[in-house]
Amino acid sequence: MYKRFFKRAFDILGAIFLLLFFLPFTIVIMIVLFFSNKGKIFFTQLRPGKEEKPFLLYKFRTMKDDVPEEMSERERISGFGNILRKTSLDEIPQLIHVLEGKMSIIGPRPLLMEYLPLYSEVQRKRHSVLPGITGWAQVKGRNSISWKDRFELDVYYAENFSFGLDFKIVLLTFVKVILAKDIYDKNGQIVEKFKGEL
Repeated sequence: MYKRFFKRAFDILGAIFLLLFFLPFTIVIMIVLFFSNKGKIFFTQLRPGKEEKPFLLYKFRTMKDDVPEEMSERERISGFGNILRKTSLDEIPQLIHVLEGKMSIIGPRPLLMEYLPLYSEVQRKRHSVLPGITGWAQVKGRNSISWKDRFELDVYYAENFSFGLDFKIVLLTFVKVILAKDIYDKNGQIVEKFKGEL
């Protein structure tokens, strides 16, 4: 019953509540980004959703434009963008995707389209559920864990999610956000790209 009905109902109610709660922050963020990024507020990118169906994902822009190509991804993050990432406020626009039914509040994070041909059959199971804003892999290590562990956690969630597990993930997400933990990998970078089966 939870998987078929209540999870979607909780997603809708949760997304509406969070959009209203974060509305003052959203307005301030949009104003700051508008003036600091020459009117560019959002970062958009095609990502795979449930059953690998692509959708256009929106986030608040956190990186600088017009920077040298040799700069690392972390070096390209603006000062304000770093604050947004540490507090996860850059993810607020994805609540709209939750209302659209393209994402869930909780589920495996939507990764890059270029990874799809690289997945093993087991890893591909992460796409049997809606991607999420937060998830089991995020609260168990986010960007500090290996791709192997991340995929194992994603697949475990896809096969075993329940109200109890989702409730636990929500609580752990608040802890992670408050402590601003595991934003970067062990080398201080955002995350190394996935290169194939592990």
